This record gives sequence, structure tokens and C-alpha cells, in this order.
Amino acid sequence: MSPLWHYRQVPIKLQLGDKTLLASELWLQVREVGLDDETPPVAEPIPPADSLQADSQGFLIRSLRVTDKQPVLRRRHDYLCYVPSQHQRYYIDMRQSFEAYKSKFSSKTRSTLNRKIRKYAEYCGGSISWKVYQSAGEMPEFFRLARSVSEITYQEKLLDAGLPDSEAFLHEMERLAQQGLVRGFILFHQNRPVSYLYCPVSNGVLNYAFLGYDPGYMSFSVGTILQWLALEHLFGERSFRFFDFTEGQSEHKKLFATHSVQCANVFFLRSNLRNEFLLHTQRAVDHFSRLAGDKLDQIGLKSKVKKMMRFGI
Repeated sequence: MSPLWHYRQVPIKLQLGDKTLLASELWLQVREVGLDDETPPVAEPIPPADSLQADSQGFLIRSLRVTDKQPVLRRRHDYLCYVPSQHQRYYIDMRQSFEAYKSKFSSKTRSTLNRKIRKYAEYCGGSISWKVYQSAGEMPEFFRLARSVSEITYQEKLLDAGLPDSEAFLHEMERLAQQGLVRGFILFHQNRPVSYLYCPVSNGVLNYAFLGYDPGYMSFSVGTILQWLALEHLFGERSFRFFDFTEGQSEHKKLFATHSVQCANVFFLRSNLRNEFLLHTQRAVDHFSRLAGDKLDQIGLKSKVKKMMRFGI
């Protein structure tokens, strides 16, 4: 198997909103296309020429750059080509000064960011307390403080997407820190952690892995403030090429990014009855979920339902 591919089990879930209707795991050969990959975007995904492992069900290419919107499901040669996610991958070009980076924002946006920082500084008694973590010895403290925030975020409560709570993850953080390949940030109110940002580093690229904030401080935009302070520090290091917001779109990522590329997560699965059933069922569930979302939007309830799911109000 090519060294570009990692052979592992990948969960395939049939989701309706935040509910998992059916979960299955497939052994797949997986490859992540990084921002440092110079392969040009493709108009249509083509199955890899690599051979399949005996018990592999196919390939998964994450963040493949594409030029156009792709069909969700079609047949490609001997494979079922399934594209569950198509998104703009936002990133920041770090090969400039922080002053040059700030010039990409409008005067109104810069004024808004400065006002948020002043407001929070005043609330904190005149100055903002925050800390950078990057050595192996600092990781246990970062982990403890970040976990205390993560466990009360909607990402963890509803999406199971908080900072992982395991000794194995802490050991991985320490291993990366020993090689200088991680940056962690904590924002405080007095001695209380209110927001965290965790960024492992790969090939000179900072990865936006986990960001969370205490919902009780939502009105102070503490996640935005920590992102801004962290970026000022990271630009000052002059050690990185890009800050990769990875897959998934949000106004937060769009605000801070300097560039974006159109990407898709592409599965090439063996064409058999099991995989066809799994993918056609997933497509039907997705269609129903979109219809339900559109109906809520039409009657003006979609944003309210999302807010209730995130913050319990």
C-alpha cells in the first residue's frame, strides 16, 4: 500500500439531525490532502490506481480539491463514488506580518474587534489574562484547563466534538510538544478558563483542531478574542506557512481566513449490496433532513431550534 494511504476503520453513520439512526464501520484506505499538496483541483474525482487491501472496502480521500460541485452518489468504474461533504476549506496565509494580515479586514471589522477586546478587558478589571502552551511540561495544565471548558460546550454535549478526554490524547499532546509541533491557548477571566484553542502543527501548517468557550461568556465573544490574540502571537513567531481551519464552514472561519479552496470528502467503495444499501439509505436520510430543515426555515424556526440545541435556551 502506498505510504500516502492509512489503513483504518472509518465510522459511517446515518444521521438525522443529532440522532444516529445506524452506525457501521468500514475498513478503508484513507488519505488527507493537505494545504501543502500542490496537486491541481479536479473536475471529477477519479478512483485511485492503488490496489485494495483484501478486506478493505475502498478508499476515502479527505479534502480533495475540486473545481465544481459534485454529485452525491454515482458509479465510477468498479466503485460507488460517494461525496457526503463539499465545503470551502478556509485558511490564513501566515507568510506575512500581522500588520499586513490586519489590513485585510475592513475598518469597521477592525473597530468591532478592538471594541470586543476593550469591553472584555474592562470586564476583567483593565487587562486580559491569557496564556500560550507549547512545551511538554505545560501540556497537562493546558489539558486540565481546556477540558474544564470543553465539557460544558455544545460541541461536546451535542456533537461529541470536544477536546478528547483521554490519557492517550494527553500523551499525544506531550509527544507533539516535545517536537515543537503543538500550540495551545487559554483565555481567562480572573483565574477561570473561559476559552481554549488547540493547534497541532504538520509540515509548517497550524491545524485548527479544537476551539471551545464557556457559554456563560458568549456575550463577550471570548472565542473570537482568543483567536485574535493567538493569531497575533503566531504571526510573531514567523514559523508557519498556513493556519488551516480544516473542513467545515462557519462565519468565524470566513472572518479570519485570507483564502479558501473548494474541497470534497470522497469515498470510493466496492460496488456490492451492503455498500449500496448503506449509501442509498444515507442519501434518503440526508434528503429527509434537508426537507425538515427547509420547512423549519420557511416558518422562521430554524435559527431558534439551532440556538436551543446549542445553548439549551
